[in-house]
Amino acid sequence: MMGPAHSLSGAAAWLGVGAAAAALDHAMPWPVLLVGALICAGAALAPDLDHKSATISRAFGPLSRALCGIVDKISYGVYKATKSSRDARRSGGHRTLTHTWLWAVLIGAGFSALAVLGGRWAVLGILFVHLVLAVEGLLWRAARVSSDVLVWLLGATSAWILAGVLDQPGNGADWLFTGDGQEYLWLGLPVLLGAVVHTIGDALTISGCPMFWPLPIAGKRWYPVGPPKLMRFRAGSWVELKVLMPAFMLLGGAGGAAALGYI
Repeated sequence: MMGPAHSLSGAAAWLGVGAAAAALDHAMPWPVLLVGALICAGAALAPDLDHKSATISRAFGPLSRALCGIVDKISYGVYKATKSSRDARRSGGHRTLTHTWLWAVLIGAGFSALAVLGGRWAVLGILFVHLVLAVEGLLWRAARVSSDVLVWLLGATSAWILAGVLDQPGNGADWLFTGDGQEYLWLGLPVLLGAVVHTIGDALTISGCPMFWPLPIAGKRWYPVGPPKLMRFRAGSWVELKVLMPAFMLLGGAGGAAALGYI
């Protein structure tokens, strides 16, 4: 899928989690619902760090473009080192390492650890990065024609404001994990969910997605999981733009309303 659809699916997924949490009598405070949805929308772009032409490659200028090139080479190296004889030959690392659920778990755990051990500035950094990505994904056309600096300023300002709101008692810094020193441990959850949702979205496309690596399937380590080929679509096709994206908006709206107790 393309960037906007990935981001919408990420936001909708977190709002759905918020609805489930409310149904289980562990409702999210509204700042957690909002911040989590934005982080998940941004994190749903992150697996495409292995692609130099992806939305994420322009998010932070030369830095993100260079990082995409490095991740592409690392992913390709891991693919070559672990592929079986039945896996196809390829010339790059797109849709390999960063498109697996193992990567999603590791990156989610890493951001949780960073949030807990790094203190306020780490939390601000996590919020800044993912809010910039959320703007790039959810407001794709506007971000394309605006200055990168303006997008960064919006991300930095929003991160500062939202972190201040979360720090207020009862607003969710300790949501889900209430032990001493566990504030913001939950920040890794929307990161993990965004990565998982990204892989599921890509699995619906023609190429499929090797989300279950390194588990062997049909003799392949990098088996491209997906529905029957008749049910798949091309990235950026009318199915994505006219069916899936409106569906994500409706599902997200319903999930948010349920999470806040309106339905």
